[in-house]
Amino acid sequence: MADLIDELVEKAKATPKRVALPECESENTLKAARRVLDDGIGTPVLVSPRETIEETAKAAGVSLDGMEIVDITDDDAANALADRYMAKGEQEGIERLVSRKGARRKIKKPIYYAMMMEELGDVDCTFCGHTNTTGDVLMAAQMIIGLQEGVDVPSILAMVQTPGFEGPEGDVIALTDCGLNPEPTAEELASIAIAACDNVHSLMGWDPRCAFISYSTDGSGESDSVEKVRKALEITRTRRPDLKVDGEFQLDAAIVPATAAKKVKRESEVAGKANVLVFPDLNCANTAVKLIQLFAHGKGFGHNLSGFKCPVADSSRGATVEEMVGDIAMLVLSAR
Repeated sequence: MADLIDELVEKAKATPKRVALPECESENTLKAARRVLDDGIGTPVLVSPRETIEETAKAAGVSLDGMEIVDITDDDAANALADRYMAKGEQEGIERLVSRKGARRKIKKPIYYAMMMEELGDVDCTFCGHTNTTGDVLMAAQMIIGLQEGVDVPSILAMVQTPGFEGPEGDVIALTDCGLNPEPTAEELASIAIAACDNVHSLMGWDPRCAFISYSTDGSGESDSVEKVRKALEITRTRRPDLKVDGEFQLDAAIVPATAAKKVKRESEVAGKANVLVFPDLNCANTAVKLIQLFAHGKGFGHNLSGFKCPVADSSRGATVEEMVGDIAMLVLSAR
């Protein structure tokens, strides 16, 4: 089984991007930045007080040659950034969630500074979460960047690689939402599906075929949960008629052609060949990933937050340098 991360790293090298890294108090962040630059994955843009960056680099034994440094203590540059951010909002009719004064105050924190740069197009993506909590990352991204059109909530997409699995895309399939929304409403489930399809297309280049998973296939069961899934499917089709979405399907009907032929008695672009699986709640999605990891010895990848207008990664605080490099490669691909 070729490692999915190795494949993604090679793909990212073909389209390197500017990656904002606002957690420069972490030695692992700078070690990962060095690898990203040396491997040709992207250009690290270190966003923190210059003194912090240089002290951490020295402690980590990392050369800063070739990396860009954005010193957030430079008042003139910070003032100009806040002014540009507010001006863009006015020009594009975007209602900012902060005032100019509030924006200037927020970017005293590196994570807000980096995301403001991204929203303005100064960088292509932001990698954080190694020292900030998920709550910190979500709050900054929602306040500064905002959600993409047709999406009500952010979510987390997992790319899962399973030995011996022969699915529509080989041994890899996408699962969502695996980390953020415990009991999504039908509207939120539709948002999760839309964001996952867009993210998978950017990451993998796949034509998304998205199945809403349930214990029921096409009306074989009735419950509030099944009804929520059906409503989510209708909402998704209304918001994004361009997407290939279908359901409700049991897991085997979604990914096994022979089972789909028996259980789905109608034409479907998704049944039996889904490459994106949307689970009805976090219990199901999280358990599915862990079952694959523990029993099938599969691997789950991805800390990218789906649903924001610009790509943001929420890394694990326990991630190794190797894992961080892989996550950055996925982030770079999301920034196409």
